[in-house]
Formats: sequence, C-alpha cells, structure tokens
Amino acid sequence: MAMALGNSIRRSAWTAAAAQLLILLGSADILAETRNHKGDVSDVRVVRRVEQHPYAWRVWQPFIVQGERERELIVAYGAMVNGKKDMGDILAVISRDDGGAWSEPVPIFNHRERQGAVQFAYANPVLYRAPGQDVIWCFAMRCPISYENSEESRLVGAFTADGGWSWTQVELNMKYSGPLITNAAPAQTEIDGRKVFLLPAHRNTLQNDPRGTRDHFILSSTSLLEWKLEAYIPQPTTARVFLHEGNMAPGDNPGELKIVMRTADYDNSALTTNPPRAYSSVSADGGHTWSVAKEEPDLHNAKSKAYFGQATDGTHIYVYNDGPAQSEGGRMALRYKTKAPGGAWSEQQTFYDAGIKNSYPTLIEVAPGDFRAVWDSGTATRARTHIHFGKLKLKP
Repeated sequence: MAMALGNSIRRSAWTAAAAQLLILLGSADILAETRNHKGDVSDVRVVRRVEQHPYAWRVWQPFIVQGERERELIVAYGAMVNGKKDMGDILAVISRDDGGAWSEPVPIFNHRERQGAVQFAYANPVLYRAPGQDVIWCFAMRCPISYENSEESRLVGAFTADGGWSWTQVELNMKYSGPLITNAAPAQTEIDGRKVFLLPAHRNTLQNDPRGTRDHFILSSTSLLEWKLEAYIPQPTTARVFLHEGNMAPGDNPGELKIVMRTADYDNSALTTNPPRAYSSVSADGGHTWSVAKEEPDLHNAKSKAYFGQATDGTHIYVYNDGPAQSEGGRMALRYKTKAPGGAWSEQQTFYDAGIKNSYPTLIEVAPGDFRAVWDSGTATRARTHIHFGKLKLKP
C-alpha cells in the first residue's frame, strides 16, 4: 500500500512538474513552431530535446503507442551517444493529456549498464501492444558499443506492465541468428490455423562484407518471446533493390497483408532507385510467403523511413519525406498520401513543413481516422535535435 501511495504521489508530482517544465523550458519554441509550420498536423509539441541529454548528440527514431487510459500516450525514442553513428540509449516518455505535456524519460535500454565485460548500445525502438493484452512491448536492436555502427545488431526486448513507468528486459529466444535492423511494430496474423506475430526487419551485411547481402525478411513468433525466420521478401526479377524499413498493414484485398518498404540502389546504397520509389510486396497466406517486390509508382521514397498503415475504415496512409535523397536541405518536409478502399492514391498533401529537417514519422490511430504522430526534427541545417508530436485527422 505504501508503494502504491508513493507511486500515486510521484505521478501527481510529475503532472505538475511536466506542466511547469513545458512552460519554463519549451513553451516559446513550441508556440513558434506551431505558428510557423505548414501542413495538416495540428497541436504540434516538442516531446524532448537533445540538450536534455548531455551525453548525446542526437535524439532520433521515435515510436508511439496508446497507453492504458484514455488520452494516455507512450513514446519511445533513441538518444544517440556522442561518438556513435546510430546507437545509444532507448528511453520512454508518457503523456496523460493526449500529448499536451510529457514526463521525464524512463530508461528502457541503458548503454551504461554492462552485461559482464561487454557494453552494448541500442537503436530503433518499436512499441507494441498485442490485442487483448495489457502489457506493452518494446523491441529494439542491441549492438556492442565498440562497433562503428549498429548494422550488426541482434533483437532485444523489454515490457512494461504499469503503463510505461518501469520496464523489464527479457532475453529473447532467437532461432534467427543473423544481424537485423528493426523499424516497425509486429502485426498479428494467422498462419496454418495458428495465431502468430510478424516482425519486419532487414539486414545490411553487404556494407562491410563483399559477400554480404541486403535483404528484407519477416520474423514470426507465437509468444513474442521466441522468434524465427518466417520469410524473405523476394527481390525484383530485374535489377535488385535495397529493400529496407518496411511497414506492414492489411492489403487491398480481404485476408491480404501488404508491406511497403524504403528503397535504395542495391549495390550503392548512397543512390536512390531510378526513379526514387517505394516498393511493396503482398502475402495471401498470413505472411508465410510473399510476392516479388515491385515498384509503387505513386509512392515516392528518397532513402528515408516512411510510414505505411491503414485506418479503421480501410483507408491507407503513407507519410514520407519529399524531394531528392541528397540535397542542400536533405530530409526536410514531410508529405502524405491516402487511398480509400478500392480507390487510387491521392495527390500529395503536406504533413509538416517548417523549413527544418524532419524524418522517420510513426503514427497510431486513437479513434477512427484520428491519428497521433511522432517524428524526429532538427534545424534548417542540423538533423535530429528534438522529437516532435502532432495530431492528424484524415479528411473525409
């Protein structure tokens, strides 16, 4: 009882402290960015800034999920350790007022905690609540901190049973033994009459090994604790494409799964495909086998993570960076397209544009057609200085 009372006091104190912090530290910036941005995202807030992490030089790749209560949201994000290209700590922040204010961060994976003599760093969190479960999972990548980057990572997991205020790390049973890169949350499906969870991932061993590969694949699990290789996404029959960072959602036909993937040139990942397009693949058997990847002629992709998902009414949504992959600004405005069931993709619409760098959007639908979104933002010249939150209502 004393512990419960202490938790209640701490949470009440957090509400007041978070509101005060918002006023004292961030309100001017928040108001300025809200006034100046263009696009259909509303109620824009700064969730966290890199200056609040003295050991980090970037904050990046946020992921959002609904919490236990109405108007409660949880965001996981990475704080990139100084001297590292793409790894550090994974932290969670909580909002109890639909994104108006955010808690102080809670560590999920901490690079300063050694495992024996080995020190790890972490990257690319994805949050997931299985249907009918109260537990929320965070899957991410774990890599020895001595490595140059996180391309040789392994899958790691943690769960929270108290709405994100504390996290328990779990050692996963992996029947896939290779390196992987995470990007999107699992999806529940059915294969041969069994309920399974599918987790999209890819690998880029070609970066440091001339006999390596750049493959997109699907892991499967019946428990979220044990994972095996379920399928590879087949390469196009003509020129190979670096398929990576795919998002899964129900497809256009009943019982169909679809994955839409970020792309680059297979042999030289510094180049886009020609033209720069996302590629997709579909499965008609619950994710056990997939069609040959093909170009999505209406979906731009310039070597940056995009979000692909489906609303309650069946409308698909695709949120992406516009423009060329490498330009003076690079990864600036976020745009989006929607596609009604049985229809075609809409014209490009502006998601968020403030003359600053933006990338890696993730969305969650909280009510029919009503989404909450997070993405990493920067300045006009510097990437990933803060995490943004906003709301998007799909137009009828």
